[in-house]
Amino acid sequence: MEFVKEFVTFLHQKEIIRFGDFTLASGKSSSYYVDLRLVPSYPHEFRMMIKHLENQISEDIGLENFESIVSVPTGGLVIASALAIETVKPLIYVRSKPKDYGTSKSVEGKIHDDMKVVMIDDVATTGGSVVNAIKSLREVNVPVKDTYVIVDRMEGATEAFDELGVKMHSILNILQIAETLYEQEMIDEEILDKVKKQISK
Repeated sequence: MEFVKEFVTFLHQKEIIRFGDFTLASGKSSSYYVDLRLVPSYPHEFRMMIKHLENQISEDIGLENFESIVSVPTGGLVIASALAIETVKPLIYVRSKPKDYGTSKSVEGKIHDDMKVVMIDDVATTGGSVVNAIKSLREVNVPVKDTYVIVDRMEGATEAFDELGVKMHSILNILQIAETLYEQEMIDEEILDKVKKQISK
């Protein structure tokens, strides 16, 4: 729990998570915005996050039980790259659409049939981009069983992955973040209620 408190405080202090009225890339409105692309600008906290992710994967499924780390550009790929270096694992990534020149591949990196991989992303909302990546990987006979995200926004991603037979693990979820900040009097009850209302929709 110490990591959660320390990391959540850092996210709030550096305005990596902000509360207010925001419009997301999907067009949906949100009572908060979390931009984990800012975390690598703080190397100490970034490494702490990567080490925590590594430890969680090690405890959950074991580092010896998969061959490669896979991700999607861009937010998740930065995290996956650091994790690949830390764990000395190969890295592959899935483009949102195949490149229209050269080999026209959508999956970049060395792969083989039935390769065991772990999917990494930064934030999960509905899970759309990762779901598409999982489908692209299945087309080249690379199954995904586990996906790890840093923050679960609790807006449908878990269910979307369940439908594909993929288990989603998260380091933090938005309710945990909001409740931790509320307990430390960094946000008020009105903000906490707005977050709770958003995830119950």
